[in-house]
Amino acid sequence: MTQTPTLKAPRIRSVVAALLSAGFVAAAAAGPTLASSPDAWEGLRQQVAAACQKLALDRIEMPVVTVDPFGSESFGLALVRGKAKGGDAYVTSICVYDKQRRTVELGSDLSDDVVRGANP
Repeated sequence: MTQTPTLKAPRIRSVVAALLSAGFVAAAAAGPTLASSPDAWEGLRQQVAAACQKLALDRIEMPVVTVDPFGSESFGLALVRGKAKGGDAYVTSICVYDKQRRTVELGSDLSDDVVRGANP
């Protein structure tokens, strides 16, 4: 009597599970990038720039905003640089824009020495 070859079910299941897991991880990692159009990213960058500049006007003369092109998953991020109001020094602040709540916060003024990596 000849035996029919049998597939080792546990081995196949583990291979299939590993492939599916890898596919889900890759899709999740690429998800935000693939799900957003160039126009949507540009719109977010404009919102971040406008919100950060408006908030910085209280502390920085003529603030220049440099927006991180994509930010993080939850936040738009930017650097705001300019001359500190009432002073001669130029400062840089980190600006954080909450994508969901559409709120903005500005970090403290960082001197050029701090931004370049010198001790505060």
